[in-house]
Amino acid sequence: MRLGTGVTHCDDLMKALEGFREYAAPVVRRWGGALADRLGAGSRLLVAGNGGSAAQAQHLTAELVGRYRDDRPPYSALSLHADTSSTTAIANDYGVQEIFARQVAAHGRAGDVLMLLSTSGASANLLVASKEAGRLGMTVWALTGPAPNPLEGAADDALCVEAAAAATVQELHLVAVHMLCESFDRSVERRAAVEGRATPRGRWNAGPGPVTGGGGG
Repeated sequence: MRLGTGVTHCDDLMKALEGFREYAAPVVRRWGGALADRLGAGSRLLVAGNGGSAAQAQHLTAELVGRYRDDRPPYSALSLHADTSSTTAIANDYGVQEIFARQVAAHGRAGDVLMLLSTSGASANLLVASKEAGRLGMTVWALTGPAPNPLEGAADDALCVEAAAAATVQELHLVAVHMLCESFDRSVERRAAVEGRATPRGRWNAGPGPVTGGGGG
């Protein structure tokens, strides 16, 4: 029996996973700690991507506004593509390249974080958004495919996934998203311990939802 292309896909993923933890973990730990500090102090996370990367962006913000594993307070995180009325109006009036930058200008403030996801690292609308975020004094993180790429160069920090196929890059982006959520939650707990308080739960400990795995099912 011949093995199908699905097996080849799995082989590609397994190959890309080799070494991923070693180069991804330090970046994710750095981001998780910084994000816990920023969001805990009242800043917000803005996230943007196109196509499958838009889905990854929304996955991340859902975990922060909802929960990843254990119950905790919600944190401010917005997926910029999710407001379809705004994105289509901006695309119609200003052009597709401005759909994220204009929202960054509207919602972003100095001290906020803009996270940009792109398998190619060359999406023009993300590059324009990065420039606008820099103008506002925001911190820009990029989650991309192989380096070097333009978005890596435009960001303050980047995690560049070493994989040949865009599908494999996206799959490892999801791994990175979950690693980031875990790092964020642990950093929130450490921050609470240092400040001598328990991680606030209160009225957020209400639902019978899953206690393991990603939030929202």
